[in-house]
Amino acid sequence: MSDSVGIAGDRIRSFVERIEHLEEELQALNEGKKEVFAEAKGEGFDVKILKEIIKIRKQDKDERDEHETLLDVYMQAMDHAEPETAKAA
Repeated sequence: MSDSVGIAGDRIRSFVERIEHLEEELQALNEGKKEVFAEAKGEGFDVKILKEIIKIRKQDKDERDEHETLLDVYMQAMDHAEPETAKAA
């Protein structure tokens, strides 16, 4: 019985150490990403817009088209809606 516990313990340690290593790599990559955004900002680029471009590029064409269509429909609906009147307090 102690052999099976030892083997399971080794496997658990292996998984944990691999995950810890991946977390360190992710942290390093995130730091690298922050540096790139800081560099872009330093050159006068709008980081918020760059992030939006990245988000859009992750979408497939159909998803992007649907998003743009819904955005247009909602904006037109708002433009045609009557503004709310100020309610008396």
